[in-house]
Amino acid sequence: MQHNVLILDFGSQYTQLIARRVRELNIFCEIFPYNHFPSDLSPYKAVILGGSPFSVRAEDAPHPDLSQIRGKLPMLAVCYGAQYLAHFSGGEVAASNTREYGRANLSYIKENEVFFNGVSENSQVWMSHSDSIKALPTNAVKLASTHDVEFAAYKIEGETTYAIQYHPEVFHSTDGSKMLKNFLVDIADVPQNFTPGAFVEEMVAELKEKLGNDKVVLGLSGGVDSTVAAVLLNKAIGQNLYCVFVNNGLLRKNEFENVLNQYKGMGLNVKGVDAGDRFLSELAGISDPETKRKTIGRVFIEVFDDESHLIEDVKWLAQGTIYPDVIESVSVKGPSATIKSHHNVGGLPDYMKLKIVEPLRMLFKDEVRRVGATLGIDPELLGRHPFPGPGLSIRILGDITPEKVQILQDVDAVFIDGLKSWGLYDKVWQAGAILLPVNSVGVMGDERTYEKVVALRAVESTDGMTADWVHLPYDFLMKVSNDIINKVKGVNRVVYDISSKPPATIEWE
Repeated sequence: MQHNVLILDFGSQYTQLIARRVRELNIFCEIFPYNHFPSDLSPYKAVILGGSPFSVRAEDAPHPDLSQIRGKLPMLAVCYGAQYLAHFSGGEVAASNTREYGRANLSYIKENEVFFNGVSENSQVWMSHSDSIKALPTNAVKLASTHDVEFAAYKIEGETTYAIQYHPEVFHSTDGSKMLKNFLVDIADVPQNFTPGAFVEEMVAELKEKLGNDKVVLGLSGGVDSTVAAVLLNKAIGQNLYCVFVNNGLLRKNEFENVLNQYKGMGLNVKGVDAGDRFLSELAGISDPETKRKTIGRVFIEVFDDESHLIEDVKWLAQGTIYPDVIESVSVKGPSATIKSHHNVGGLPDYMKLKIVEPLRMLFKDEVRRVGATLGIDPELLGRHPFPGPGLSIRILGDITPEKVQILQDVDAVFIDGLKSWGLYDKVWQAGAILLPVNSVGVMGDERTYEKVVALRAVESTDGMTADWVHLPYDFLMKVSNDIINKVKGVNRVVYDISSKPPATIEWE
């Protein structure tokens, strides 16, 4: 894999957005913590320093070692990076009189500057900092200003080093992608050769070389990631790939049978294992979300281990890990606070004795879908909403019982089928229902009821890192609510979740 661009992460919420914008230019890039990046920089053609919630003047601010980068590779320093260069290279950074957040417009752009090719004066940019550069570093030249920020952009003479105090990666910087392209393509001469077709070609060759004639076992989930991983591996090693689809008893209604039928026509070597009763008995009485996740992870590994022992001489475990899983498991300052356990990251228990292969670990979700389309996978399968690894267990708040699973499967089926029949399914990134540990009073006919409350959740997103709730039509919500209450015994109230991520997560647990 050609590395091309290295992005150093200082803890900014926008770092992944930089990577996404670079990938949109068909340029491959990787994110590394500022204090733990590769010692061998020969594969990289350019470096981007990201933003940070820290002030460069703070004692605990990130201090990268740029000795192998600065002056040796083209470098673009964004926000914190720009202030870091100024503060430690002869300039001055001080607290700004006004906190500089939100929209601003360029009021001055230096003429004939390649970085700003095609960018008009007054172009909107997005600021997000409380400090400001008051004096430029040694040998720096001002490239742009806004009304409030004199040194909005600068470059260092004698180096291919550029710095900007705004965020080109966010949507609100209207010419941000153009500036990134000007820097990466025209200034740093980075090739735009990272396409789905090129990825498939490179990855299939890499897998053939790595795996040879070894046997590989893969746990299929029915989702996009594991399916694309399976087809890629199948293209590389054919019948040496053994796929196992485990029913943990927490899938959507009829999903076990439906997904197995879908895979039949794809030429994959798939075995279905119905272990629903085993999972549900192990989960009995457990209410804590992390304990649920860990229990499901443990039982899955046990079931999977049993199945892999039935395959003679299997050497590898394939996983559908994708880039956000990897990034969320690495932190700028050591291990990050656990928001939730990632079922795909963290390796295997020693007793499994399998090596891991993760063909998608460098791709974002939308890139996985594009690779899947290149591989000829059915668009309906590629368009499937993401579904959590622990299944409906984390959409049932409180303890799990077969009765609760049945109720939630029925509610979920009404909701998802409704989205499809109203032409709304493809406009939503992820949707599902949550069974609340709450009973509410209702009236059905002339009788008083005291039954369950369900919450419906539908969000729009690109990769799940941030998400906004979807403004579903009131008529649709009314129809779905009526259908759920009339068709699903045990539910008498439906609510709709209108929280965004952040601060809420997509799942409730």
